Amino acid sequence: MAKSDFDVLKAAIEKHWSGPAGDKAKPYVGKFFGTTRLGTRISGQVEGNHGTYTVTIRVDGDSVQSACSCYIGKGGYCHHCHALGLTFIQDPERFVELKTRPLEAVDTPDTMLEYLRGVTLDSLVDQLRAIGITQKAFAASIGMSTQHLSAVKASERRNRYFHELGAIKVACLWFLEHFEKT
Repeated sequence: MAKSDFDVLKAAIEKHWSGPAGDKAKPYVGKFFGTTRLGTRISGQVEGNHGTYTVTIRVDGDSVQSACSCYIGKGGYCHHCHALGLTFIQDPERFVELKTRPLEAVDTPDTMLEYLRGVTLDSLVDQLRAIGITQKAFAASIGMSTQHLSAVKASERRNRYFHELGAIKVACLWFLEHFEKT
């Protein structure tokens, strides 16, 4: 019997963060708000020394990847990531399961948001590439530099969200709908 996303996530986090919280992580355990779960990914926010940090942990096969918006958490090796993992282990029910929706089922603004939260800009740009539209061509066509588009993609991976992220994703969808494979 195949394990559920929840079971896979919990087992991987328990294995990856099996030890107790260190002195730096301990004050953050259980202090997260806005905690969500989407498939094998959890996310939450916590008040840190320099503002509110967004922290995510994602399990992909045997790999556990984490990221934090704090200045040292880009690669996921900060105490906030450890604290989020321990918070999930202690109280997984506090993580609200987000709904996603396939693109074909988008029929309202709310359902569009459900779709956009479940798709990354990286994957949409990959789909554009598959139909022959390069990242450079796409960026130029929407009046954006390639460097800025790359920065938005990289920032999404590190939980630092540009305001225009959703609009760029929608522009990708428009291109995918209106252009055939070249």
